[in-house]
Amino acid sequence: MSAQAPAPFNPEEAENLEDIEKQFAVKVVQHMHIYWSVLEKVKGSSLRLTKLDDEIYEHFKRDFPEIDPAETLDEDAMKSPQGKKRWREFMMTYEKKVDEYNFGTMLRSNPKWEYGKEETIFVPRIQFYAIEIARNRNGLNDWIYEKGQQEAAKSSS
Repeated sequence: MSAQAPAPFNPEEAENLEDIEKQFAVKVVQHMHIYWSVLEKVKGSSLRLTKLDDEIYEHFKRDFPEIDPAETLDEDAMKSPQGKKRWREFMMTYEKKVDEYNFGTMLRSNPKWEYGKEETIFVPRIQFYAIEIARNRNGLNDWIYEKGQQEAAKSSS
């Protein structure tokens, strides 16, 4: 009696499984909420997102000197064929170093904005880390902590 080998998986022919999509969306939204909650309790400028923050930050500054973390991100440039190629090369450096380096994550397109439908873009996790580490190092997320502390003080009085 011989067992028949399963057909190789072809992602082009795979059906979208609604439950998997929902689970994925839940995980993305949880990550977004957790990060925001952390920024409300800890100044971004004193926060470490990974054990490789220094390496990721220096690599980001070297490979993407034109990206100003204080300004609105140019999503079209990031997702253009040239942008995708550059980011793919950056990402692959962390394939074996950062867990879920390519897992989809929400990123605010400008550090002055809260998460919102029009203010958020979907990116791989290492892209989120690179940009948010740069924002944190430059104190661009500290306003979230200040706002969180003011709201906490109001609710406790």
